[in-house]
Amino acid sequence: MPISSSSAAAVAPTPSFDIKSTRLATLALIVKTSSLEDVCQDLLQLYGKAGDNPDFFDQDPVVIDVSQWQPEVPIGDLSMLLAVMKECRLAPIALRATHQAWLGVAQALGLGWAEPEPGRSSLEKAVEVVVPVQAEPNPPPRPAVIPTMVVDKPLRSGQKVYARGCDLVVLAMVNQGAEVVADGNIHVYAPLRGKAMAGASGNVNARIFSLSLEPELISIAGVYRTSENPLPANIHGKPAQVQLSNDGQDKLLINALTVSY
Repeated sequence: MPISSSSAAAVAPTPSFDIKSTRLATLALIVKTSSLEDVCQDLLQLYGKAGDNPDFFDQDPVVIDVSQWQPEVPIGDLSMLLAVMKECRLAPIALRATHQAWLGVAQALGLGWAEPEPGRSSLEKAVEVVVPVQAEPNPPPRPAVIPTMVVDKPLRSGQKVYARGCDLVVLAMVNQGAEVVADGNIHVYAPLRGKAMAGASGNVNARIFSLSLEPELISIAGVYRTSENPLPANIHGKPAQVQLSNDGQDKLLINALTVSY
């Protein structure tokens, strides 16, 4: 039976796509020198096709962070750096800088714009909340409810787990090539031999715990350390925890854990 014009008009077209907000776990390439040539050379030496670890990354999304540069540093050409990063199997997606002059550079290169992350002093000031006059005097504290994701099976190479907005507890081995990411803390009650990134959304207080720390990469709030920088003998393969220093220097502190049975 032919469809009348009035019936046809009532049929709504089905959208071909949806756009939703999401939170993507990314690495950050924190540029500490104004010489992009040095950065490119070091990247190629470590992760280029002829470097020490050509297959270390696998198209991992990366934010290029030049927020440590002072405003007087001239705006340079990032196209060479992008080419080197792609050779190292890194996927640059955004640029982070402290001055808006870099916004045009990011747009010209097809990169997104990542707002600078607040420093620890800013975070500390943010918790100084002024109680409104209308608020009840000395309200009773509310217990904090922190959700946790639990994984009880070994993670093989190529598998990735992301605990969005919560802690991650892994009860089995994280093998080389596997990746565990959490916005909160990461607990691995087994050997940790893959990549572990805690505080993925910028939580500088997040930590990583493992009964046998042997990682390819560990990261807290974007500050990372790879296996190219070997762990001390008293840490490697032993119970340990990883956290950020509280002196504003963005350094990873790795300490042994004493486990009592």
